[in-house]
This record gives sequence, structure tokens and C-alpha cells, in this order.
Amino acid sequence: MTPFGQRLRALRASRDMTQAAMAEALQVSAAYLSALEHGRRGRPTTGLIHQICDLFGLIWDDAEALAQLARLSHPRVVVDTAGLDAARTELANRLARDIHRLPDETVRTMIAALDAATPRRRVRVRAKS
Repeated sequence: MTPFGQRLRALRASRDMTQAAMAEALQVSAAYLSALEHGRRGRPTTGLIHQICDLFGLIWDDAEALAQLARLSHPRVVVDTAGLDAARTELANRLARDIHRLPDETVRTMIAALDAATPRRRVRVRAKS
């Protein structure tokens, strides 16, 4: 599951809305919506994010938070370490290799450390084709 998929499912559940009903309202297939929720599909389009915000009445900070989650939710990420030092390249490779084995608390700690060390800005991730 992706952060966007988790939030989408929570929004839908908070309104007691089925995937089929939400898919119909958004004019997408229920299979696509399910794939978004489960992280089997990449980031949704900006247009779909706006439709979701309209459907749930999300404005301002809530709408931006949903868009930010979408930017952080591509299930296949490529990290380009060309030109960076060896430690950063090692970190990227070890994270790619071991991320599925990390305990939840370690993942939360790493995210908190990144949040504390980096200013909020657009996420620069490139989807693997």
C-alpha cells in the first residue's frame, strides 16, 4: 500500500462509500481504484487528485496534503546517486535491498529524521518505467 492509497481508503471509509460508488463518481474503473488503494498503480494524475478533493470536499491544507501523498506514492522508485559521495550511494543501495526487512518503528524513525533534516519542498523522485 502507498501513503496515497492508505489515505484514499480512509477517506472512502469515513464516508461509508464503496469502491464501486467512488469509482463511478470519479469516472474510473473500480479495478483502477482498487489498484491505487493497494499500491499496484503509480501516482494518480493531477486531474484525478482534484476530482477526489472535490468529491470529499477537501480544500486548502487537506487538498495539498493529499497531493503531497500522491507525489510520495509511486511504488517503484529510482534513486540517482550519480555525483554523490560513496556513503549516499551505499545508503540508497542498502535501503533498496533491505527496506522490506525494516521494522515499522525503524521506518517511522527514518521518516522523522528525514523530515527534521530536510525542508519541505517538492519531492524529486523519478518513477521507474
